[in-house]
Parts: sequence; structure tokens; C-alpha cells
Amino acid sequence: MFSFESNYFIMNIESLREYCLSKSAVSEGFPFDETTLVFKVMEKMFLLTDIEGDLSINIKCDPEKAVELREEYEAVMPGYHMNKRLWNTVKIDGSITDDILLSWIDDSYNLVIKSLPKKKQREFENMKS
Repeated sequence: MFSFESNYFIMNIESLREYCLSKSAVSEGFPFDETTLVFKVMEKMFLLTDIEGDLSINIKCDPEKAVELREEYEAVMPGYHMNKRLWNTVKIDGSITDDILLSWIDDSYNLVIKSLPKKKQREFENMKS
């Protein structure tokens, strides 16, 4: 099982990828271009990141929480090239602890699972067992 050992800034593209792939039913790919890495659960996106340049992530978020996070954290902004009501872009610049970042990734993953049709949710549950 994947875990970070501290709250200090250690998130990088490799640890981000390892964490996402440690979750059940996750796949990765480059469906848009050769630099935008997309993580999906049951074929639905829950995180996107650009593998070039400064690290940032796009994650799905509850609409009310999305606004709250933007107001609380300077590194959080409306989702770049995404539905700005449901997605946030987060700059991984050391201003937010890895524990918080991981909890937001978990939230995104879980939101996507909850939005799946019941049949897909049952498939997901069967994959976990």
C-alpha cells in the first residue's frame, strides 16, 4: 500500500503517478496529447496532469467545496480547460501539504465512483474484492 511518510513537500510526478495507480480500477493514458497524463477509474477521469513544466493537477471536486478551496488556497484555481464548477487546478508548489493533496485526490476518485451508473459501481465493487 502506498503512503507518504510525512506532511512535508515531496509530491512529484513519480509519487503522484504511483499514488494514483495504487487505487483500484485505475488506468492511465495520454488521450489528448503526449504531455497530458490522465488517470481514470472505470474509464472516467479523476485526475489530469501535464508531465512537462511545473507540476499541477486537475481534480474533480464538489461544487461548493471547489469554491471554498479556491478562496482558502492561493495554489487552487478553477479547472484549466475543464468545467470550472466541478474541477480545480492545483499548483503543486509546496504551499499545500501532501496529506491534503492526497485527500483531495481521494475525494476526486470517490466522486467519480459515486457518479458511475449503478452497474459500473457494482463492477467496481467486484473488482475490489
